[in-house]
Amino acid sequence: MKKILIILLVSFTSLFSQQIKFAWLTDNHIGYPTAEEDLKQSVNDINKIDDLKFIIVSGDITATGTLKELSLAKTILDKLKNPYFIIPGNHDTKWSESGCTDFIKLWGNDRFVFEIENFLFVGLHQGPRMRMADGFFAPEDLRWFDSIFISKSNSTKPMIFITHYPLDESVANWYEMTDRLKNLNTKIVLCGHGHKNKFYSFEGIAGVMGRSNLRANDKSGGYNLVEIKNDSIFFFEKNNSTADYNFWYSISLNNNNLAAVNVKRPDYSVNDSFPNVKIKWQFNSGYTIGSSATVNEKSVFLGDASGKFYSVNVSDGSINWSYTTRGAIYSTAAVEKNYVVFGSADSLIYCLNATNGDLIWQFKTEAALLSSPVIKNNIVYFGGSDRKFRAIDLLSGKLVWEFDKINGFVESKPTLYKNKIIFGAWDEHLYCLDSHSGNLIWKWKGDRDGVFYSPAVCTPVVSDETVFIVAPDRKMTAIEIETGKELWRTDKYHVRETIGISNGRETIFIRTMNDTILSLPCASELREPNWITDCKFGYDISSAQIVEKDGTIFYPTKNGLVIALNSADGKILWKFRVSSGFVNTVTPIDKNNLVITAFDGKITFLSAYDK
Repeated sequence: MKKILIILLVSFTSLFSQQIKFAWLTDNHIGYPTAEEDLKQSVNDINKIDDLKFIIVSGDITATGTLKELSLAKTILDKLKNPYFIIPGNHDTKWSESGCTDFIKLWGNDRFVFEIENFLFVGLHQGPRMRMADGFFAPEDLRWFDSIFISKSNSTKPMIFITHYPLDESVANWYEMTDRLKNLNTKIVLCGHGHKNKFYSFEGIAGVMGRSNLRANDKSGGYNLVEIKNDSIFFFEKNNSTADYNFWYSISLNNNNLAAVNVKRPDYSVNDSFPNVKIKWQFNSGYTIGSSATVNEKSVFLGDASGKFYSVNVSDGSINWSYTTRGAIYSTAAVEKNYVVFGSADSLIYCLNATNGDLIWQFKTEAALLSSPVIKNNIVYFGGSDRKFRAIDLLSGKLVWEFDKINGFVESKPTLYKNKIIFGAWDEHLYCLDSHSGNLIWKWKGDRDGVFYSPAVCTPVVSDETVFIVAPDRKMTAIEIETGKELWRTDKYHVRETIGISNGRETIFIRTMNDTILSLPCASELREPNWITDCKFGYDISSAQIVEKDGTIFYPTKNGLVIALNSADGKILWKFRVSSGFVNTVTPIDKNNLVITAFDGKITFLSAYDK
C-alpha cells in the first residue's frame, strides 16, 4: 500500500478541514519491558495535538491484568488532556487476578458508548474471561449491545465499532456480532490484537487493525491518528520520536460494496453422525459460565459471571434455588454431605446448605477467589488471589492453617494425595504442602522463565508417588512427590495445560495442541503411548481437563465440541457440539450421562444411549 509522508503537523491539518479527529492507542501491554515509557511518550505526544476530540484505547492495556499493572496504566492515561474511552483485551481478562473486576473498579466499565457529530462510537471486548480459549462475546455483553439500539434513532446513526480481536475465527462467536453490525449503519470496525496496521473486510464490513503502542524494534512506540472528513475516514501512523505523520490508509464511509471475505461458521452437522447422543435438558443462565458443574444425587451446582450460584434439578433442569454473591463466580463448587463450598470474585468463600441454599458460613479473604476447592475429612482446601492457600474447617468455617509464601494468584483446583496437597500458581511454581500443617514440602519450577509458562491451570494428577503436569511451556513433566525431584520432562507431544488420569491411576490422558488425544502409562520414566487418537478437532488451546468415568474419557474443545473416547483403546465413541465457544471441564454422572457448562451461559445435560 502506497504511503504518503507528511512532514509537518501544519501540513497534516491543512489537507483536510476537520470533522472528527481522534487518537487511537492499542496493545499498550503495561508490564512489558518498554511499555511504561512507550505509553508515557504517546500520552505526551497526544497532548501536544490541539484539535483532537478524544482518544480510543482498544485493549491489552496490560501484560497480565494485575491491579498493579492496571493502576499504572490508568495513572499514565489519566494525564491525557482529552477524554479517553477504553476497553480491555485478552491480556487484561485471561490472566486477571481479580476475575476481571479490577478493570471495572478503576474505569467504571469495560465497555462504552458515546455520540459525537451524529456518529455513534461503541466499544466492546471479547475476553476470553479467565480461561485459555478463543475470544468470545459474552451473552450479557451482547444484550447490552442490543439495548443501545432499541431506539430507532440509534439504529440509523453511522456507527464506528471498537473491539480488541478482529472479527474472524479468533473470536469463537464472531458471527453473532457481525450479523448485528450488518443490520446497523456500521461504517467501520477498529480492532487491535495483531500489533500492526492492517485493513480487513469482515464479511463486507470495513475493518482496520491498529499498531501496538510498543516500540518493538523501533526507537520509540507510536499510535494512530484517525480523521473523519466528509464521507471518508483517514488513518495516520504517528511515531513518538518524530513530528511526522505517516498516512497509510483511507476508506469511503459510503462504500458498501467491499468484497466479503467469508469465514466458515460453526458447523453442527457432526451431531447428525451420532444420533444416539441427545440433549436431555438445557438451562440458560444468560451470563458467562467459567466454572464446571458439580453434581450430587439430586442437584447440579454451578455459578456464573453475574455472581449468581444455582442449584438445578438434575432430572429436568429446573431451578431448585439460587444464591447471589457480590462478584463473578469462576470457582467450581465442592460438595460434601449437605455442604456446598465455592469462591467468588467478591473475595469470599461461601458455604451453603445444599438442600435449600441457606448460608452456613462465609470466610473473608483479601482478594478474589477464582480457584476451586477440594474437601477431605471435613477440611476445605482453597487457594486465592491474595497469594495465600488455606485450610478451613468445613463445619465451622474457621481457619485451620494458612500458607502465605506464594508470589502469584491461584486459579486451578488443587490435588490431594495422602497427606499432601499440590497446586500451581501464576508465579512459575508448582507447590506441595503438608495437608495437615500447611508447611511447604517442596516447590518446583520449569526450565522456561516467565509468568506465562506457570503450571497454574493444569490440575496435577498423581499415581504411584509421582506427580504429572502439563504447563503452557508445551512440556509434560513427572515429579517425585516426596522430594519434588524432576523425574522426566518432554516436549515430544506439544501439550498445554490439559491432562487427566484413569480411575485406577494407571494411565494418563493428554490432549495435544493439534488434533490428538493420547494415553501414556503412569511411570517414573517416560514410556511409549498406549494409544494416540486423531480426533480432528484442529488447533486447540483449551484449558479444560480430561475426565474419565466408567471406562470413557471426555474432553471438551475450545470451540464447543465434546468428544468421548474409550479409555482402553482410544476409540472415538461419539462427538457432539453443544456451543461455538469454550466448554468447561465436563462433569460425567456415568459413562452415558454428563453435565456441560459453557461460555455461552448454558448448562446442558447430555445423554449418549447405546446404539
